[in-house]
Parts: sequence; C-alpha cells; structure tokens
Amino acid sequence: MSNAEATASPDPTGTGRTGSATHNPEAARLRALLEPSVLANRLYLEDVEINVAGSHRVVHVVVDLPQEETGGVSLDVIAEISKVLSAVLDSDPSMDSRPYDLEVSSPGVGRPLTEPRHWHRAKGRMVRVNVIQGENVVGRIQSVDGGGVTIVPEIAVKKGMKPRQGDPIKLPFDRIRSGKVEIEFSHLNEDGLEPGHNGPSEEA
Repeated sequence: MSNAEATASPDPTGTGRTGSATHNPEAARLRALLEPSVLANRLYLEDVEINVAGSHRVVHVVVDLPQEETGGVSLDVIAEISKVLSAVLDSDPSMDSRPYDLEVSSPGVGRPLTEPRHWHRAKGRMVRVNVIQGENVVGRIQSVDGGGVTIVPEIAVKKGMKPRQGDPIKLPFDRIRSGKVEIEFSHLNEDGLEPGHNGPSEEA
C-alpha cells in the first residue's frame, strides 16, 4: 500500500534515486502503467523515478499541463491525480510486497528547457538561453514552432534604467545549448506559487 504525498514543488534530487524511466527498467514499466491515467486526466507525464532505501521505496511522479496550456499545475489537481495513481499502483499485480510512498509533483518554474514542449509551456516567460556558436540571449519568448523559438531580447542598459527590448530573434532548436526560465514574481503569483517557493536554484 502507498502513502501518497501531493506537492507542487519542483522535483528535488534525492540520494539513492534510481533515475528516470529512460535509465531504469522498473521506472519505465511504471511510466507505461501510469501514463494512460495521467493522460485521461488531461495532464502530461513528465517523469517517473524510483528511490530505494533498504526495504522501502519512493515512487516519484512528475506531471505537467499539456503544452498548449499556460500556468502551473494546482495543488488540487496534484492531490486528485495522486489518488488516481495510488489506486493504479495498489492494483498492479507486478508490484512486489515492499511498502512504498507515492510522491506526485509538478516540474516547477526552475525546470531546464530541454524539449520543445518545455518552450511551448514557457511562452511569454523571460528566459536565459545559452546559444551554440553565438551570443547568449536573455529575453521573453514571443512564439514557438516546430523549428525553434522566437525571443524578444532584453537590451542591457545603465543601472536603474528600464531595460529596452531588441528586435525578435529566431533561435533554431539545434542552436540552443540550454535554456532556463528567469524567475519573475508576477509569474510566480499567476502560477499559484509563493515568491519564496522557487525550488532549487539548479533544477535537475
């Protein structure tokens, strides 16, 4: 039986965690098991990880809104999907008899932008982009399509002056080394997060 815990916080890196579903056969099996229920609740299954500590396990599930939706996953939604996934795991005949805790969370605003859907979800946000063979860019995401991201850059000005916006820049995905959302208090409030609830500074 599980002890389900719902949280909207980013996924912290835990000691002993076995890694994402792409690197762990059991996590991959659980992802395949849980994904239909996540999709049925109009959510996206971002990741499944398993943390083993002796005879105890923690199944950590990260869910997100579909890429076309804005905002964050509310605590009410997290709590509801936690109940659904707990029932699925409890009825899984392939689960062994060891007790486990189920933790369900959302990615958090500090998640690195590593997939096109992440950029779609961050549309309108201020981001910092490390560019391959070019100058790095800080600016707001204007649009996202199959080829890349269009960003309106923030032009550095003297201290105390309001930043200026430059002309939109189109960055193909294959030129983006990494990207990350810049924390803005106004967006934290829109997502239902408190200003101090930013998660780790380096999201895993």
